Amino acid sequence: MAAKRKVVITCAVTGAIHTPSMSPHLPITPDEIVAEALAAAEAGAAVLHLHARNPENGRPDQTPEAFGRFLSRIKQQTGAAINITTGGSPFMRVEERVRPAEHFKPEVASLNMGSINFGLFHLLDRYKDFKHSWEPEFLESTRDLVFRNSFKDIEYILKTCYNNDTRFEFECYDIAHLYNLKHFLDRGLVKPPLFVQSVFGILGGIGTHVEDVMHMKRTADRLFGDQYRWSVLGAGAAQMRIAAMSASMGGNVRVGLEDSLWAGPGKLAASNAEQVRLVRSIIEGMGLDIASPDEAREILALKGADQVNF
Repeated sequence: MAAKRKVVITCAVTGAIHTPSMSPHLPITPDEIVAEALAAAEAGAAVLHLHARNPENGRPDQTPEAFGRFLSRIKQQTGAAINITTGGSPFMRVEERVRPAEHFKPEVASLNMGSINFGLFHLLDRYKDFKHSWEPEFLESTRDLVFRNSFKDIEYILKTCYNNDTRFEFECYDIAHLYNLKHFLDRGLVKPPLFVQSVFGILGGIGTHVEDVMHMKRTADRLFGDQYRWSVLGAGAAQMRIAAMSASMGGNVRVGLEDSLWAGPGKLAASNAEQVRLVRSIIEGMGLDIASPDEAREILALKGADQVNF
């Protein structure tokens, strides 16, 4: 009998998109990020995707010092694989964004596979009261924002981290990003199995219609065949619906307060762990099992937690 397929759950704990005023449950301080990451792992997340924030005002902080306040604490208390962002914030230069992954040499680092318009300004229609002055200014400024991820930028991140044996979560916000990834595969700058994270629902990227999800999967299948492992994240209200589609189509899933603040219509998620439990119930309701951290390491060909620099 063939072994049952295991589904890898990634949890993106805080991110750089949502601002502190949008939810009282968004983790900001190192202690909050540690507690949320550990609870998500306990709930079933095999991979923890991490950003850092300024503990005073919640701004994204991509300094190695900011990540150093929680990375080793999380590693010491869970076996989950740790994934460090190189996306940082769309306003940061690539040299700033890559520094934590360069320094800490994680098992996984995210890597955006192309430039896109990255619109968050429409959220100003929903939120009116803010704790910090930077929040509405940040959202409005995305009306004229291109999240730069040029071929030169991507090469810079790949070459900076190449000797660390760090694997990448290739974040693909549109079909062209899959072709960009194929370009780097053909050049030998990335190696299979590719961990492809399809991103649905960011204003400026591909949408959340069922045909969008199918088109992403069909294109990745055609370009990469058996050389990749597919995962999805749905932004906002589309999170669980798209996760369910991925699990039913042989893929993996990503949830977390970076991607959505919700646990149902009009209901704020009280924690990252709540979203992990929700998606786990969907996966197990389909008769599938979730992957343990060690199983995720095997599926994604990760180097192991003993080979990181934290």
